[in-house]
Amino acid sequence: MQKVQCEILGLSSSPSTGGAYAILLKEINGVRRLPIIIGAFEAQAIALEIEGIKPPRPLTHDLIKQVIDNLGATVVEIIVDELRENTFYAKIILEVSALTNEIDSRPSDAIALAVRTQSPIYVAESVMQIAAFVPSEETEKEAAFKNESEKVEEEKPKTKDAKIAALQNKLREAIDAEEYERAAKLRDDIQKLMGNN
Repeated sequence: MQKVQCEILGLSSSPSTGGAYAILLKEINGVRRLPIIIGAFEAQAIALEIEGIKPPRPLTHDLIKQVIDNLGATVVEIIVDELRENTFYAKIILEVSALTNEIDSRPSDAIALAVRTQSPIYVAESVMQIAAFVPSEETEKEAAFKNESEKVEEEKPKTKDAKIAALQNKLREAIDAEEYERAAKLRDDIQKLMGNN
């Protein structure tokens, strides 16, 4: 499996997501970004660790880290390795006595553990190709890009590739505006079109 190393770019909340948060991953050696919708508890657990704030009692992810440490294991990496039916899947790769184990996990829990263990975060290239986006730049290129985008919408794209390109433009705009619920729907529409080969 080809994988891309990513870092956490930020966490955000949007009223349109019904109290859910989005974590935005950015590939380290590139510009693509991957938004993943996560729950409030996991967002808080990630944010507290990133900010260096220690709660008075260990949170669930702190407890898991302590158990892993006490068993003599090491978190080698976490991988967001799959996107099925609009749900991201991840694996925590543990090493115990030179043996490697993969543990299924939600991406939010895996990332919360990764920030506590300073483990690298990877995303499968296949997931990046489906769900990642390239942010638009605040330059003349963006204005030209938006003008082209408007032309595509006005012309009512007829080919599948043109429809996908128009939807990807809308997806970028939705993410830039932090409208993650709309972005998720647009991502799903793109996947449906790409799946109808």
